Amino acid sequence: MNEEELLKTPSGKVWKRIGTEKKVGMLIPLFSVYSKKSIGIGDFYDLKTLIKLCKLSGHSILQLLPMNEVGANHCPYDCISSFAIEPSYISIELLPEEIKKEFSHDIETLKKQFPAGRKRVDYRIKEEKISLFKKIFNKWKNLENFNSFIEENKYWIYDFAFFKILKAIHSGKPWYYWENQYKIREKTSMDIIKEKYSNEILFEIWLQYLLYKQFKEVKEYGNSVKVFIMGDMPILPSRDSADVWAHQEFFNLELCAGAPPDMYCAKGQRWGMPTYKWDTIEKNNYKYIIEKLRYAENFYDIIRIDHVVGLFRIWSIPYFEPIENQGLNGFFDPPDENLWEEHGRKILSAMIENTNMLLAGEDLGIIPPFCPKVLKEFGIPGYDIQRWTKDWNNTVNFLKPNEYRFCSISTLSTHDTTNWAAWWENEAGTVDEELFKRLCKENGLEYEKTKSILFNISLSKHGRLRWNGEISSPEKLAKILGKKEEEIKNIIKIYKETFGEKEKLWEIFGLKGEMKEKAEKKVIGAALKMVMKANSIFCIQFLIDYLLYAGILTGDPYQYRINTPGTVSENNWSLVLPVSLEELME
Repeated sequence: MNEEELLKTPSGKVWKRIGTEKKVGMLIPLFSVYSKKSIGIGDFYDLKTLIKLCKLSGHSILQLLPMNEVGANHCPYDCISSFAIEPSYISIELLPEEIKKEFSHDIETLKKQFPAGRKRVDYRIKEEKISLFKKIFNKWKNLENFNSFIEENKYWIYDFAFFKILKAIHSGKPWYYWENQYKIREKTSMDIIKEKYSNEILFEIWLQYLLYKQFKEVKEYGNSVKVFIMGDMPILPSRDSADVWAHQEFFNLELCAGAPPDMYCAKGQRWGMPTYKWDTIEKNNYKYIIEKLRYAENFYDIIRIDHVVGLFRIWSIPYFEPIENQGLNGFFDPPDENLWEEHGRKILSAMIENTNMLLAGEDLGIIPPFCPKVLKEFGIPGYDIQRWTKDWNNTVNFLKPNEYRFCSISTLSTHDTTNWAAWWENEAGTVDEELFKRLCKENGLEYEKTKSILFNISLSKHGRLRWNGEISSPEKLAKILGKKEEEIKNIIKIYKETFGEKEKLWEIFGLKGEMKEKAEKKVIGAALKMVMKANSIFCIQFLIDYLLYAGILTGDPYQYRINTPGTVSENNWSLVLPVSLEELME
């Protein structure tokens, strides 16, 4: 595929606007940055500064994680609305001067309570900001175009506001534990809530209007300096969300989504969100999906579809399956794999036809061949992540830069992976320890004994087992275990996929001398050069990888991780860079 062919795809009209010359971008969650103006968390003022940083450093794409309002676990992929923006990101700095002057004491108190630049986000800032804005609302509720905003967003805005009020009335309990009249949205009961809490409902809508105005202003600024903002659309909203509560007919509440086991997650993943009833959504002419895209257009030029293969088929786990089993006992929906390609094709067609944003597809994990085929046909870039971009069907060697897909985004790492330096030092040439325990059990091998023979324990950290470098072939591996190769096919397979990864990349990098265990500057630089030279039309790098290369981030790179999939931890979705935006600008 080339530039000319890209313009002939169903996404051609958008490519014409975005441009088909190669573009470089950076990825960073807004909550991970701060400036002197920040109060507790990065906000829309800081997002403007990030755009300036992109422009100064030659980047024309700024990629963000989902900006939707989050629930108690702060996970942006488990949002309480597919539409509403997270209130933590509202900028006090961008308010009119007369408002800042009138509430200067409250603002200063908040700054002292939530200073910028802590190692982790203190998410109590959300409620404190909301409390301040409630005071502002009581004096400043009449805004220009406010009624137009309500009218244009009536598909979701009232449902969201009611959801927030009812959740507060029920002390934060999920909607499926509310009294039945609220759970099923019984009209008389809802009318009573509307009358009794009219001012509170109006505040929730007003707050979303302010967020909309600030975010839209940032996007317009980005467009004025030719920096495209790339958003992120979670595959599903939270089970406890306004979307699911308001549109229960669109969701399989007896199931939850996840991912099957793979070499990086031995038990797979259980995300908890209910899966879609696509037949019902299709009968409604995909209005729910189209409305999500329509609202997102206010803020983004490009939108990443999270887990795009889930539009073709999604791993579905019975809701009452024990939590500890994670994604082990699931199944693909639709169950008939002959339907998968056409199923995804229909949904993606509806999306392309109803948006002026460029779609990008996160096609990572276990991906059937038809998924990248359809993405290419539709002109939707997928992801080529260096550590996983290999000739999986033959040699299992890393692809060279000229072998990357043209219609793709080349990158070193994502929010769900370790950064590249942490991968190089802890994960390259390793297998997941939990997965290997399971393989030993399946093959009748004593785990501890087998581990001590096959792996270099001194180089095995963070739940990863590094292969002993002397095991130079599958034949040797089988001989050591006293088995025939055909008897341990699953162990041989993972050996071929992971053994000698560092040495193989070192050779592609063209670095001289002995292979280095540590991710030194020249090693990270070689990795960056490789993906920069890739055939991909977009090259988007995690800001953390740049900062590790520059020596700005020090110590064990493993500490600079945004999220560990399949876990709930205070270390997820809370990392703050130990350097301000002002310093980065310098």
